[in-house]
Amino acid sequence: MARLIKPAFTNAGNDKDAALKEDIRLLGRLLGDVLREQEGAAVFDVVENVRQTAVRFRRDSDPQAAAELDHMLKKLTRDQTITVVRAFSYFSHLANIAEDQHHIRRRRAHMLAGSPPQPGSIALALSRLDKAGLTGGTVRQFLKGALISPVLTAHPTEVQRKSILDAEHAIAHLLAERDRPLAPKELASNTELLRARIATLWQTRMLRYTKLTVADEIDNALSYYRITFLREIPGLYDDLEEEIAAHFPHRKKENGDNSLPPFFQMGSWIGGDRDGNPNVNAETMLHALTRQSATIFDFYLDECHALGAELSISTLLVDVSQELQALADASPDTSSHRMDEPYRRALVGMYARLAATARLLGATAILRREVGHAEHYASSAEFTLDLQILIDSLNAHHSHVLVKPRLAALKRASEIFGFHLATLDMRQSSDVHERVLTELFVKSRVQENYPGLTEDDKIKLLLAELTQPRLLYSPYLEYSKETTSELAVLRTARDIRTRYGERAIRNYIISHTESVSDLLEVLLLQKETGLLHADDMRMELMVIPLFETIPDLRRAPDIMERWMTLPPVRRLITRQDDLQEVMLGYSDSNKDGGFLTSNWELYKAETRLVELFKRAGITLRLFHGRGGTVGRGGGPSYEAILAQPPGTVNGQIRLTEQGEIIASKFSNAEIGRRNLELLVAATMEAGLLPHAADSAKANQLAQFEEIMAQLSECAYRAYRHLVYETPGFTDYFFAATPIAEIAELNIGSRPASRKASRRIEDLRAIPWGFSWGQCRLLLPGWYGFGSAVTSWLEEGHGKNKKFSTLQTMFKEWPFFATLLSNMDMVLSKTDLAVASRYAELVPDKKLRKLIFQRIADEHARTTDCLSKITCAKERLAGNPLLARSIKNRFAYLDPLNHLQVELIKRHRAAAGQSNKVDERVHRGIHLSINGIAAGLRNTG
Repeated sequence: MARLIKPAFTNAGNDKDAALKEDIRLLGRLLGDVLREQEGAAVFDVVENVRQTAVRFRRDSDPQAAAELDHMLKKLTRDQTITVVRAFSYFSHLANIAEDQHHIRRRRAHMLAGSPPQPGSIALALSRLDKAGLTGGTVRQFLKGALISPVLTAHPTEVQRKSILDAEHAIAHLLAERDRPLAPKELASNTELLRARIATLWQTRMLRYTKLTVADEIDNALSYYRITFLREIPGLYDDLEEEIAAHFPHRKKENGDNSLPPFFQMGSWIGGDRDGNPNVNAETMLHALTRQSATIFDFYLDECHALGAELSISTLLVDVSQELQALADASPDTSSHRMDEPYRRALVGMYARLAATARLLGATAILRREVGHAEHYASSAEFTLDLQILIDSLNAHHSHVLVKPRLAALKRASEIFGFHLATLDMRQSSDVHERVLTELFVKSRVQENYPGLTEDDKIKLLLAELTQPRLLYSPYLEYSKETTSELAVLRTARDIRTRYGERAIRNYIISHTESVSDLLEVLLLQKETGLLHADDMRMELMVIPLFETIPDLRRAPDIMERWMTLPPVRRLITRQDDLQEVMLGYSDSNKDGGFLTSNWELYKAETRLVELFKRAGITLRLFHGRGGTVGRGGGPSYEAILAQPPGTVNGQIRLTEQGEIIASKFSNAEIGRRNLELLVAATMEAGLLPHAADSAKANQLAQFEEIMAQLSECAYRAYRHLVYETPGFTDYFFAATPIAEIAELNIGSRPASRKASRRIEDLRAIPWGFSWGQCRLLLPGWYGFGSAVTSWLEEGHGKNKKFSTLQTMFKEWPFFATLLSNMDMVLSKTDLAVASRYAELVPDKKLRKLIFQRIADEHARTTDCLSKITCAKERLAGNPLLARSIKNRFAYLDPLNHLQVELIKRHRAAAGQSNKVDERVHRGIHLSINGIAAGLRNTG
């Protein structure tokens, strides 16, 4: 019996995880069988010896085991190294599948046992609202004006191929089957299918050999709609309506339609985010909408076809409404066999109209041809109206039971997804806008030196141009490639809105917003391309500033105040329902100022923006640019939303879902549903529950905020001193992490750096965080905290009292508690012993010792301070399930890290000597990156 990857499980103290252990043992055994069969017994023995030694090293902290492991890995041949890396990488993937299935299993058991609703559930959120004295009408009114929108982005952190994801999805399905009673033959069949799927996985190439295109990224993202979003979001609405009815039965129902509006909508940057990606242009935008539209039409057509099979109702037995009969009579279906089946005939007609509309909007592959010709739908609202006719007729003729299974969900989907599926955001850097307008000003002889103007003069010029009836652009002049491309993008956006509906594109995000003129420039570009209508002061695309660095966050309130008080701008905001969105960047602010300061400056900016918008009478919608790792704003979404400053979550929230986080949250429909529910529950609680307003609480909060300001200043100095002020730190980073090798991975269409340089300032925050994760330091998620606390405690007197205050902050301030909880999770994944192996890659011994020792000292200070503040003796004491999961993975991550270091040494040595790359060694490095990312369950 194969023993490969037999988990080194820690003692859980109970058997709640028994099923998880059994699943992992099963998958590990089958992987071992496949490895022995495919690669031979000798190779299997090598992998097994590595596994046993790594387990002994991790479990017993045995120094002899560490030496044995190091010796064993160093003497592996090139081919053996690749096989060991693949084996441990695939185990990481299989362990993830088992854990996901266990989460589903535990949640079902919780529901079946009739246990109290869990935090983050809609049921518990509504219960809390009910206890706070809110009514069902208040909740519905809140949701009527709400917008909750996860926005999928294609940042280069997704290390998995779609083929691997598909194979893993099949394994997950088979593993889920084993939770129901199976006959012996069924169980044996299931096991053999699992073995076959794992064999397929083993024989499937894990890495991409070619660079991802934007079109590939679009298609990858659309797979999650088919897996999760298309069915789970409408289902979430149903759950919410049922829970509202259950929690507020004693409330008098509101008059009219009580159905919820489409407040939960998906967004996307994929195909529209041009910032730093030269591969995104007008063509990719149009391609994105064409593919999105084709995806939703495929769904609508399949559902209409299925409804046609289900709704076999005969008028010989049941009456129908006049509207339904008219819909049937307009159908191209004239078969005598269905003359008494109006629902089927109506659906045949609707199918034909959908097919015609799909072709008109670019679909080329409709699986089932329609019965006959029909006119296309002018809008998705017409399709929704037809579905409502079916629903009304069924409800009026004793057939309401037939509505919910499929028809109601399809109507809900039509309201949510329209014909565009998701709103495509546009994003570009302010620098590009300035260059484009500079050329337009010069060519039109309006201004020869626009960049040289003062900010006041820029604003004056831009406002004047907005009122001019003529355009700066002339079709008779030649423009640079950049200007031509940027104007084409905006013209295409206008055409897309006409073609796919206004919700298809409605936001324009400006990266690196540093001034009011950065915002006005985009208004003028909209005017140049027919997207801003000066006659009635209406713009089709909301102009959204993105504040990213620490200085930008500090300037944000002042910029927004001046922006919103400009009379023409205020009129435009009035036309967009007195709503203005502001995006805050978590990634760059962290790279710029460190974990603690980034979080604090974001908190302060949000607080000041809330006060500003309240005074201005304008609704603030915050767009949170969160990444996967804690260092980039990641962490549990539910806790993050509840930890926002009071007033920032007022029913309006958008947040990015990036890279591998999309796969971890939404590649399984049930887990995806849970993550969607968390967003809704958190938004309702944060937006509707009253905040304590008594003076004692206000004074306490003010004290906490003052302490945080002092801690932030100390942490900022410590972080900046290491990263930006230590001579040689850049050399250390590029040598002691696999950043160079990560940049070579074909994991995204976007370059790893904004400019061709080795400056930390130019490096994108995503590969920055990814690299620190690979070497197991995860520095962006904690560095500076220990120095900050230690320095603050040593200032003045009353050290014990100060520590007591920090403990009170942890217990009573959600912002601080979430901050420390996220840091706790990060530190649980760090490993200085492993990180020291990466430090050995730094050729300068003096530099290596200097910087690694500083990092190690700060790590010791941080862990010590965190433990004392939280009164926790171990990491993740409050989340034992996650703690066990991480501990159980370490023994299988260690070999991958050690092998990665060894492979990097070989790769860099060979490249330095002959400038030639050993492709198998190169591939081994990339395989190890994939496996470590899977094992840590986050990358960038």
